[in-house]
Amino acid sequence: MRALPPTIWALGIVSLCMDFSSELVHSLLPVFMTSVLGASMLEVGLVEGIAEATSAIVKVFSGALSDRLGKRKPVVLLGYGLAALSKPLFPLANSIALVLGARFVDRIGKGIRGAPRDALIADVTPPELRGTAYGLRQALDSVGAVLGPLSGVGLMLLLADNLHAVLWVAVLPALAAVVLLLFAVREPGRTHACGQARQPVSLPSLRQLGAHYWAIVVLGAVLTLARFSEAFLVLRAQDLGLDIALVPLVIVVMSTVYAAVSYPAGLAADRGGRRALLLWGLMALIAADLVLGAAASIDALFAGVALWGVHMGLTQGLLSTLVADAAPAAQRGTAFGFFNLVSGLALLAASVLAGWLWGRFGADWTFFAGAGFTSVALAGLLAAAPRR
Repeated sequence: MRALPPTIWALGIVSLCMDFSSELVHSLLPVFMTSVLGASMLEVGLVEGIAEATSAIVKVFSGALSDRLGKRKPVVLLGYGLAALSKPLFPLANSIALVLGARFVDRIGKGIRGAPRDALIADVTPPELRGTAYGLRQALDSVGAVLGPLSGVGLMLLLADNLHAVLWVAVLPALAAVVLLLFAVREPGRTHACGQARQPVSLPSLRQLGAHYWAIVVLGAVLTLARFSEAFLVLRAQDLGLDIALVPLVIVVMSTVYAAVSYPAGLAADRGGRRALLLWGLMALIAADLVLGAAASIDALFAGVALWGVHMGLTQGLLSTLVADAAPAAQRGTAFGFFNLVSGLALLAASVLAGWLWGRFGADWTFFAGAGFTSVALAGLLAAAPRR
């Protein structure tokens, strides 16, 4: 098999550094909001949902902008730069409004970089290696998501549960990601892959994406609607009595499994196993929700979290591969942007609903409802996509 381009490895390491920073923050942020700032579960759901929806909306415009400019890297650099600038705002926050503001800036940065980065991967990677490329980037991203919370555990123990001090540490890997992106990532010149989509985003230009692309958008939205923010995994750990200093281990376990599954899943996608990956991914999410809803011990909690990681590893890189294959080369940025917009709005709805269910009926209802939604998605996939 041909080797992946160096740019894929560079983008993967950039993702590793930024996710190290982001997950160090996010593994502690739900506890920070509820324990230090006194937020309710509904407020946590609103903060997470609004932040992710903001990211999704911005992706539409950043992806289209990279198509029109004929350059992806400047837009990606702007996104990573904003995310790095947001990191000092978290330890400085003294209210839910300020946390929302920090998350807002962070997610704007994520939204700006996401679609053009994914389009850049498609631009520099041969079609027969795209599943592998997206799987590798996702795997390295997930390694960062392991190292960040793991560092959070060590720092919480070292600094006697000083949340503010630990959140300050997250600034350093975020800055490293920006420097690495600036000097190590290369992109091709203006080619057919980008620079030809001169018309603004419009209904005629969206129709050019084709029915196959929009079917994938609907599939991504359904999968996302069945899965709410990982913040609720952290809160479930706290609900079951896990010590505050050890709560980041939830994200460590989830991301370790996510990283381990992503690359093999990418290889399987390149070898024709895409439908099976989707089906197994949905079944893993159903199992995760059932285990987490019924969990009465820390061991059961971590079993459910591991299954959640299996679901993410099987589905997330695959969805990016499907979008890249379905979108016309000159509209890849726009295609990734709209895909992420629809998925982000679905995540907003799912997170707000999860927060409401938790606050009204308890944690078990939140996860059992997730299992129900996922079962509906699985039944729909089986009905709509017969074996070929």
